[in-house]
Amino acid sequence: MGRSTGAGALSVWTHHLNDIEYKDWSDSYYQGPAFKVSAGVMGYQILNAAHAKGLAVVTGECPTVGLAGGYIQGGGHSALSTKFGLGADNTLAFEVVTADGQLVTASRSQNSDLYWALSGGGAGNYGVVMSVTVRAHPDAKISGAGLQFAATANTTEAFWKAVAKFHTLLPNMTDQGVTVIYQMVSGVFAINPLTAYNKTTDDVKAILAPFTTALTDLGIAYKVSYTEYDSYYDHYNKYMGPLPYGNLAVATYQYGGRLIPRNVLENNPTGMASVLRNLTSHGVIAVGVGMNVSQPGNVSNAIFPALRNAAVTMQIGTNWNETAPWSQMVADQYKITNEYVPQLEAVTPGSGCYQNEGNFRQPNWKETFFGRNYSPLLSVKSKWDPNNFFYVLKGVGSDAWTVSESGRMCRS
Repeated sequence: MGRSTGAGALSVWTHHLNDIEYKDWSDSYYQGPAFKVSAGVMGYQILNAAHAKGLAVVTGECPTVGLAGGYIQGGGHSALSTKFGLGADNTLAFEVVTADGQLVTASRSQNSDLYWALSGGGAGNYGVVMSVTVRAHPDAKISGAGLQFAATANTTEAFWKAVAKFHTLLPNMTDQGVTVIYQMVSGVFAINPLTAYNKTTDDVKAILAPFTTALTDLGIAYKVSYTEYDSYYDHYNKYMGPLPYGNLAVATYQYGGRLIPRNVLENNPTGMASVLRNLTSHGVIAVGVGMNVSQPGNVSNAIFPALRNAAVTMQIGTNWNETAPWSQMVADQYKITNEYVPQLEAVTPGSGCYQNEGNFRQPNWKETFFGRNYSPLLSVKSKWDPNNFFYVLKGVGSDAWTVSESGRMCRS
C-alpha cells in the first residue's frame, strides 16, 4: 500500500522497541495468559516467546511482519484464525502516543473508542502505537497437510472442475475448525498448508477426503502429505518457515485483493473458477486464505464487516521485474486496478477487500476497505487527530490531503 513511506514525511522507526512481557490478564472481558508486545516485535519473536511458555499467539503467515502495527491494526489473519479469530480479535490494550503528544492507554474500559479503531480500523492513522497486549492460547497438537496437483494436456478441463469443487467444499472444511491457505498459478494448484489446531492427522485426512475423492473421480493425479506436531511453533516452522525469516518474498509483487463471500463459493463456484482461470492465464498469482471468522466471540473492534462474512480473503499479484522499464511496471500496476481486480469484483458483488492486501490504486476505497465502519472511524479520527497530523494512503480521513506527482502533500 505504500503506507510506510512518503516524500518529505517524518517516519517513526519502532524496530528497536522489541520488549515482550508475559502477563496474567484479568478484567471483565478476559481472564487468562497474555503478552504485552512492543511496537517493533516481529511475528517470529512472539512465536518464540509464546512457545517457551507452552502457548500460541495469533500472528501473520509471514514471520517478519510486526504484530502491533499494520497487522493487528488492519485486522490480521493467521493460520490460527478459524480457531482463535483475527489478530484484532485478540487485542486487550494499546499504549498509544496521540497527535498532541500524550501517552494514553486504550482498552475496552479506557479510551474505548480509540481501542475500537486501533483494532482493525487501519494502521498508523489514529496515533503511534507503542505496544499492544494480546491474548495467548494454550498450545496443542497441530496437524497439517499440503496438497498439490497440476493440469496436463489431457486434464485441463478436469483441473478447472477440481478448482470449482475445492471452492464448493472449502466452507465445510473451515466449519470443522481449520484454516486453509492455497496458491494458484497457471495450471497448478496447491494447499500449503491446511492448519488444524488440536486435531490429529486422521482428522485432517477426513476433512480433506471429499476433495481427494473428487480428484480421484476426475482422474487427476495429486500429491498429499500430512504432519502432526506437538506445538504450533513446529507446525509454523514446517510450513511458513524456516524461522526466523520465512519463505515469502512479499516485496517482489504488485498486489490487489478481494474478499470472497461464503455464498459465492456455495452458489457460484464455477464462476469463481472461471475468473481464476482467466487471471492465471495472464500470469497472475492467486493466493487464498480460507477461514471462518464470522463468530469472534466477545470482542469490540472495527473489523470490516465483509471480512467477517468472507470464506476467503483472496490476494492476487503479478511479478515486479526489476530489469523492466519503469513504465512497463506502472502499466502492470494499472492492469491490477483496471483489469484483474474488477474480474473478482464481478463475481463478488457487494463485498470488499481486506485492506492489508489491497491495491493502492483501489477506486471506491472507502466502501471497499471499510464499508459501514467508515463513518464511525472518521469520528474517532476527528476526535483524536483533529488536525489530521497522521496520514496513510487510503486511510480514514486521508482525503483531507492531496498528494502531488512529486509525492508532496497539500491540504485538500
